[in-house]
Amino acid sequence: MIKIIKEKNNKEFIKELNSRSSLDYKKIMDEVKIIVDDVKINGDKALRKYAEKFDGIKTKDFLVTEEEINRAMENLDKEMLQTIKNAYENVYDFHKRQIRKTSTYKPHNKDIILGQIIKPIKKAGIYVPGGKAAYPSTVIMNAVPAKIAGVEELIMITPVKEDGRVLDSILAAASICGVDKIYKFGGPHGISALAYGTESVPKVYKITGPGNIYVSAAKKIVSDIVGIDMIAGPSEILIVADKNANPKYIAADLISQAEHDEMAASILVTDSYKLAEKVSENLENLISKMERKEIISKSINNYGGIILTDSLNESLEIANEIAPEHLELLTTNPFEDYKKIENAGAVFLGEYSPEPVGDYYAGPNHTLPTSGTSKYSSALSVDDFIKKTSLIYYSKESLEKSKDDIIRFAENEGLYGHAESIKIRFEE
Repeated sequence: MIKIIKEKNNKEFIKELNSRSSLDYKKIMDEVKIIVDDVKINGDKALRKYAEKFDGIKTKDFLVTEEEINRAMENLDKEMLQTIKNAYENVYDFHKRQIRKTSTYKPHNKDIILGQIIKPIKKAGIYVPGGKAAYPSTVIMNAVPAKIAGVEELIMITPVKEDGRVLDSILAAASICGVDKIYKFGGPHGISALAYGTESVPKVYKITGPGNIYVSAAKKIVSDIVGIDMIAGPSEILIVADKNANPKYIAADLISQAEHDEMAASILVTDSYKLAEKVSENLENLISKMERKEIISKSINNYGGIILTDSLNESLEIANEIAPEHLELLTTNPFEDYKKIENAGAVFLGEYSPEPVGDYYAGPNHTLPTSGTSKYSSALSVDDFIKKTSLIYYSKESLEKSKDDIIRFAENEGLYGHAESIKIRFEE
């Protein structure tokens, strides 16, 4: 049964909600570090050991062959293959608009040139959960912005199924997106292989993609020598709705996140008690029909909630405070209400824009900040796969005009070598 939380208790609920994201890495960090360090030191030998132990695969060559990719493309249901292509086109169309170019300008006078050089990260790795699960959408959401940015070598790692094969849908998505190499392993050992490189796996400069707590812990460990996208917490959805919203739609959308895992959060914020009651009733009916009803029930019981407010404005304020990964606005005027939203990973407007549209198909990236981090971070994008270098040129005349200011700054900070670097250029 979902909790209905009245105004005086919502702060306590929000505090509990945010604390769930504090995954207890301490319990596993030592274990994960042993694996990461072993692969760092012993390369492929350690990689084979952990791949056999955790991935259930015993082989000397983890690289997916061209033959395996072609077979996957042939075996995959043709409608599913077309669906992947359609989603790829939508995601590509959205992300191509994020391309940045090197630019320069001349401030003040013609003897100064300033600018920013935009270059792609040369080598990147993407982690795609696999095994029993199938996430071709994760391939698309990570590979497309990387390739648009101009990443030269895009390496993908993914766990295998029980038969030692990568899922056909994952290989098909990787082929369509232009992934350069695919390796059959996952886990902390896979993250370590990407971060440090082995005899057979190239070292990359950045790693993106979701994983379980062990993968997240490994990303945390290697983040001092390689870039990472984020340490994502459990998934979450927050729906702001008024009295006119459809309770069946709301219940279904809350379930769409609750089925991810037992720590997922599904929250409705509304100023209508009548709607709250109807949503609660519909939830019970729908959950009983779901395949993952045990996970959904635990998620709803532990971290689900309906927060009652006195007004729509108060509902929007609470949404900004929680700063959810996914925010649905099922209100009478969503195109006006979204302008009051400051913090959210993605905002979905109206009854026919449910969260799964963004997960799979619309175009914007589904790799989003969780656990309130949308207050300061953003969805995965082309920007995550580029680097920016500043460009500076001063003529002698321009430097002479500015030298006294620069020297004064340097001497004020006690950096007399900096000052001398300027002075020496104007000594007779």
